[in-house]
Amino acid sequence: MANVRILDGSDGDTLVLVDDSDKQVGLARKLEAHRRGLKHRALSVFVRDVKGRMLLQQRAAGKYHSEGLWANACCSHPRPGESNQQAASRRLMEEMGVDCDDLTELFVARYRAQVSNELTEDEVVHVFGGSFETGAVAPDYDEVSDWKWMRYDELKADIAAHPERYAVWLKHYLQNHGEALAKWMQS
Repeated sequence: MANVRILDGSDGDTLVLVDDSDKQVGLARKLEAHRRGLKHRALSVFVRDVKGRMLLQQRAAGKYHSEGLWANACCSHPRPGESNQQAASRRLMEEMGVDCDDLTELFVARYRAQVSNELTEDEVVHVFGGSFETGAVAPDYDEVSDWKWMRYDELKADIAAHPERYAVWLKHYLQNHGEALAKWMQS
């Protein structure tokens, strides 16, 4: 895919299209990228508390896909020209009202999967982790319908028992990057 630029229409945010090595190859509107299954850059954030639990969100009913499913604290896309770190901090505050000063990239995940509403995720995801020690979680209820803290082992057990309750990317992270997540949770 060489120098793709798909910006016709006004269906939402602009995504950075990438190749397999995460090199930018173009731009596209968010919904169009997901309709066509175009590979794009994404970010995901895990947040832990002092009790060793991770913050989960239930995606709001109005989301364009995977509505009502449980996911990690924040999942989004960087804007063109925005660093992954800046985007992770920005979106974590916008979605959950949470600020983590120690946000660190944990790993990069790649996956392609069908999601709801006949859309396809094809992402190179920069996955971050951060600690939240004080303050209140204050989600944007246009993004998040519910939230909770859950221990890592409890999350794994619940996903095994009820996979239909969870977003495809969260299941991918635990299945393919679980060792990195477990190590981070214990650090």
